[in-house]
Amino acid sequence: MKILRVFFVVLFLGVFSSVGYAAPVNINTADAVALAEALNGVGPKIASAIIEYREKHGPFQKVEDLVSVKGIGPKILERNRKDILLVNPEKKASK
Repeated sequence: MKILRVFFVVLFLGVFSSVGYAAPVNINTADAVALAEALNGVGPKIASAIIEYREKHGPFQKVEDLVSVKGIGPKILERNRKDILLVNPEKKASK
């Protein structure tokens, strides 16, 4: 009985220690799957909108630019700020 209890404690700790952890994601290079997995409140539809926005307007210059994407508001941005990377954004080309 003691072994069974230890087994369940180890199983419980193993499952709940990995829940909710995702590595930070670079919003300028990540694909839709990586964005949806890493960002809380971002599913496949919003992840695709991030990609479309990035392709149309160029790389994000700052994290706050994400609120320009349809479906992302200040709450989603703040909830995910710690999981968002912005690595080497290129200068936006003049139109």
